[in-house]
Amino acid sequence: MPALWIAHVTVTDAEAYGKYAKLAGPAVEKHGGKFIARGGRFVQLEGRERPRNVVAKFPSVEAAEACYHSPEYQAALDHARGASERELLIVETDE
Repeated sequence: MPALWIAHVTVTDAEAYGKYAKLAGPAVEKHGGKFIARGGRFVQLEGRERPRNVVAKFPSVEAAEACYHSPEYQAALDHARGASERELLIVETDE
């Protein structure tokens, strides 16, 4: 079943986070992921608001998790650490 990778992000260092974004996109695509939302308008109804929200769709939970643990994504993530506050989760979809 397909899965969604959902990230809620507050960027604290735009330059370093830009390096993360440049490397993360190809890593996501390499693992079959496709971005369906990056930033954009949102309405926070509950919980902590983060100004950047990203959703990527993967073929499966396993593909999304493999992407996260891949050397390519971990290299990207090195730039996000210390440059952002974030939550990231993977959820299986009904589709």
